[in-house]
Amino acid sequence: MIAAIIAAAGSGERFGAPIPKALIHLGDKTLLAHAISNLAPVADQIVVTAPAGYESQIKELVGEEITVITGGSTRSESVRLGLAAVDKDAEFVLVHDAARALASTALAQSVIDALRAGDVAVIPALPEVDTVKVVDATGYVVSTPERSTLRKVQTPQGFSYSVLTAAHATPQDATDDAVLVANAGHKVRIIAGEESALKITTPSDLSTAMTFIGNAQTFRTGVGVDAHAFGAGRELWLAGLQWPGEVGVDGHSDGDVAAHAICDALFAATGTGDLGANFGTSRPEYAGASGSTLLQETLNIVTAAGYTISNVTVQIIGNRPRIGSRRAEAIAAISTALGGVPVSILATTTDGMGLTGEGKGIAAIATALVTK
Repeated sequence: MIAAIIAAAGSGERFGAPIPKALIHLGDKTLLAHAISNLAPVADQIVVTAPAGYESQIKELVGEEITVITGGSTRSESVRLGLAAVDKDAEFVLVHDAARALASTALAQSVIDALRAGDVAVIPALPEVDTVKVVDATGYVVSTPERSTLRKVQTPQGFSYSVLTAAHATPQDATDDAVLVANAGHKVRIIAGEESALKITTPSDLSTAMTFIGNAQTFRTGVGVDAHAFGAGRELWLAGLQWPGEVGVDGHSDGDVAAHAICDALFAATGTGDLGANFGTSRPEYAGASGSTLLQETLNIVTAAGYTISNVTVQIIGNRPRIGSRRAEAIAAISTALGGVPVSILATTTDGMGLTGEGKGIAAIATALVTK
């Protein structure tokens, strides 16, 4: 029988998260769920050590077939508590960190194969490729170990149940269980680890891990264009601002061509429709709506679709108003409506040509960069 203990009692403090690290999402699943799905094919029993106060939440997440217990204040204490919940018929025990969520099923099987071949302690590791220095308390180099003899240790680590239980018989603490087993006089076998079994401790680690699940951050761009003819009796709203003394434009909403072009650029980048489909005449609730309102609604739509706005740029085309004196104010208005994203605003004329050049209206072209 193969048992597995997944240490998941760590906090998200170094990650900067308000929840335990094991509950942070990597793609569509939590780190803990990834770790469980990779161990489940080779383990007959899985025990998860949960942070105090999160036991019920984790039980609901992992289901009834997995044992969830309260972990300890240290990793070694959590493993010791996990061992107490392991079936006494277990032959081998895998000890794994939820933070190494992408350690594969194949890696776990390789550990088990080495145990079945006769070793009592087996750990995966990668060669050290950097030069490593030993330093003293004052920050000076004491020695430089030969890196060809160094390995970066990973999990899952595998042990004979009896050997691991004996190693944890006294309350010792160590950064991994192989230290305790080696201190008890047993040989520890090193097998080849894998790059995907990295320990996810910081947001940058999470970004690296995303590349291993084929869901690395992707970038998409979109272009949006809008134009409106001037209409007597309406105020001019442009780039989220009201322009006193200027003639407004005709339109279903407030006719803010800059805001509308940005909305369409974001819809194009995210594949979420267009301005007409989302806010057109078939949606009477948006009659007279401000450009800022439509930008805020657009932000909600693209966010719900799983996208984050990186930046937007809009070029306003027309003889008037003069944008330069209020450029900073306009940038602030649009950025605020979009949740604080970087915004660039440019302005130009068409040298007397077309709708805008003849003074009949105003137009805008926008681009947007989003990530998913």
